[in-house]
Amino acid sequence: MNGITFKNPEYFYLLLLLIPMLAWYIFRFRKSGASIRFSTISGFSKIGKSWKHYLRHAPIFLQMAGVALLIVALARPQSSSSWENSTTKGIDIVIALDISSSMLARDFQPDRLEAAKNVATKFIAGRPNDKMGLVVFSGESFTQCPLTTDHAVLINLFRDIQSGMIEDGTAIGNGLATSVARLKESTAISKVIILLTDGENNRGEIAPVTAAELAKTFGIRVYTIGVGTEGTAPYPVQTPFGTQMQNMPVKIDEETLQKIADITDGQYFRATDNESLVKIYDEIDKLEKSKIEVKEFSRKQEEYQRFAFLGGLILLAGLFLKITLFRNIP
Repeated sequence: MNGITFKNPEYFYLLLLLIPMLAWYIFRFRKSGASIRFSTISGFSKIGKSWKHYLRHAPIFLQMAGVALLIVALARPQSSSSWENSTTKGIDIVIALDISSSMLARDFQPDRLEAAKNVATKFIAGRPNDKMGLVVFSGESFTQCPLTTDHAVLINLFRDIQSGMIEDGTAIGNGLATSVARLKESTAISKVIILLTDGENNRGEIAPVTAAELAKTFGIRVYTIGVGTEGTAPYPVQTPFGTQMQNMPVKIDEETLQKIADITDGQYFRATDNESLVKIYDEIDKLEKSKIEVKEFSRKQEEYQRFAFLGGLILLAGLFLKITLFRNIP
């Protein structure tokens, strides 16, 4: 047990009854005398004192101890040995992932899309207390998984993502706006979007900056990640002779991504390889550390039974000794 508390501590005032109880005993003890009077007791002086003489007050002390324990039982002692934590609110995070065909470039291993999926999966697994969701976009956008704490389902949906699921293109604004729609009703302490893309906005009805303003309105912070090496990147191209690699220029609209981050009080990152992408997610993980409200409460356990049992036992023992071994002859 970590500690004992009392539900009804006012009953401890009953312990004051022990004082008149002891005073009455002392009074009666002093008043008690031999029923048969002797002119002298010098003849008994050589007789040793038995153990009963030394323990003659034991019954009253046992009775007082028993009464004291019964009073403690009335005060309802409670232990709080078990403590539990309950998580009330965490961070709501939506990952907006570009799945356009350019994400198949091989400047990451095995390609940009798979690398992004692998790193994001580890990120999700490392934040069990947060609600997380997934929005994918290319020429259009849709919600692959709404906010959920069932991260196993989310990770499975992440693994099912493939380029070509929806019309090709790069609608960054639409992807961001869809993510905002998933978070705008959230009551979480912090609302975050991680937007990952490797291109420039060339599709969609909503401009990226407009979507960023929308995010700001709902208090959503956006971390943007530009994915792609510097210069050119090997890109798989279908030819009459099968799939061949061709170096294609990497075009990331870093200015827009930076602006989105600035508007929403987020941060822009550039990932040029798998290792830097991992570091970026690690940094975001640190930036959005556990703003979780944890409420602790104790589970009370009644302990009065043991005090009542022990008190009753001691009280009966005192009474038993009083009427047997230490019985006085009137």
